[in-house]
Amino acid sequence: MFESLQERLGATFSKLGGKKTLDENNIKEGLREVRLALLEADVNFKVVKQFVDQVKERALGDEVLKGLEPGQHFIKIVNEELIELLGGEQQDLDLKAKPLKLMMVGLQGSGKTTSSGKIALFLRKQHGKKPYLVPADVYRPAAIDQLNTLARQLDVPVYPSTTDMNPVDICKDAMAKAEELGCDLILFDTAGRLHIDETLMDELENIKRECEPQEILFVADAMTGQDAVTVAESFNEKLGITGVVLTKMDGDARGGAALSIKTVTGRSVKFVGVGEKLSDLELFHPDRIASRILGMGDMMTLIEKAQSQIDEEEAKAMAEKMAKAEFDFEDFLGHMRKLKKLGSMEGLLKMIPGMGNIMKQLGDNALPEDEMKRTEAIISAMTLKERRQPDLLKNASRKDRIARGSGVKVADVNVLIKNFKQMSKVMQSMMGGGKKKGKFGLPKLPGLGGGGMPDMSALGGGMPGMPGMPGMPGMEEEGPQRTVSKKTLKERKKKKLNKKKNKKSRKK
Repeated sequence: MFESLQERLGATFSKLGGKKTLDENNIKEGLREVRLALLEADVNFKVVKQFVDQVKERALGDEVLKGLEPGQHFIKIVNEELIELLGGEQQDLDLKAKPLKLMMVGLQGSGKTTSSGKIALFLRKQHGKKPYLVPADVYRPAAIDQLNTLARQLDVPVYPSTTDMNPVDICKDAMAKAEELGCDLILFDTAGRLHIDETLMDELENIKRECEPQEILFVADAMTGQDAVTVAESFNEKLGITGVVLTKMDGDARGGAALSIKTVTGRSVKFVGVGEKLSDLELFHPDRIASRILGMGDMMTLIEKAQSQIDEEEAKAMAEKMAKAEFDFEDFLGHMRKLKKLGSMEGLLKMIPGMGNIMKQLGDNALPEDEMKRTEAIISAMTLKERRQPDLLKNASRKDRIARGSGVKVADVNVLIKNFKQMSKVMQSMMGGGKKKGKFGLPKLPGLGGGGMPDMSALGGGMPGMPGMPGMPGMEEEGPQRTVSKKTLKERKKKKLNKKKNKKSRKK
């Protein structure tokens, strides 16, 4: 999502980056590119016009802030206006209501049933809610079966709907059943159609009147682009929706729906579906989405994902092991499996500022998923004793057995062992296990003269806490290297000789 838009905007900003001043001509040129980028991303043309006019007005009227270059100032304005376009501040559900009643509406196939299950899990984990699922789509038997299946997976109660029942009666009776069971969250999964019709709208209006839900969430497939915005407008006119859930945000849609829906309907996106698993649901943060669009990454979402999967006590224990050089392949494997639960590695890397561009430059060489699978296969082919005692892997016959067991070459096993040892040394230094210190009290790490961040090549291209990622092309078997010019070597020799001369003269 947003990749083509990100590329176009990135090219525009790089052109403006070389300008010494912002004037009407280069602003006009930049905004023409921004307009084309947004239209190509399937953003509503009225929304594009409004957005471009606002950016132009600010760019010509604002003074360039001290410390910012003109191009950076333009990016700042675009970023702020994008946040407003996406809805401003993140909008929460009305969680004070007891019970909280959510009515899921939308066209057939938009993802209402799956989203009902995802929101039930999210609110149970984040806010301790006790959900009750209500299948109110009696026209599609598969929808009732699907919600029952999701209820079993989540281990939550579900209303026993059948296809011969009236949807309005189902929802009314479900409220009484939820109260009996002590549930404080009711999700009504209503029927959809292939297109809007009067019968559907009358039914939904009756459910709204009888059940009085605090939230009416319109579920839209992000892949449908401007059609989703048009349908959302119709549902809003009839029902007065309170928010939007965008599904399939992990797909290759251009993002027009997300950028248009707030301006057209006046209702904010509250949740986004980012995968097929029930846990693949995120709150919609306009500032974070704007940051992703502008290629600045999304570290806050990455941190939240990590916190949801990695226990604090486990992290401390892992850090202690690294500091004492007791980190082994068993820990490595367990850590890697936890990382996989956070989502696709490519998606996680794109949340790190600058990594999206690096991934593009690497092209076919950037296949973190494949690399992780191969690493996991090699470690899984080791015995438990070998995983816990990596020093045993000096034996050639052991390496040969592991290579055959994992379907790789012995050279691949050697590369993994070498990279693992290098990573362990670096991590030990970072955790305070190293003796040498660089500037500012930071450990002196391979590849750097002073303190600071580790040279990525020292990790075989991997990153601390993110094992198994591929290195830069041609670097996997080389290890850390530094090239020093002849001039630098001569200067170093001179300094050494001068030091020796000074010492001798002091002694005399």
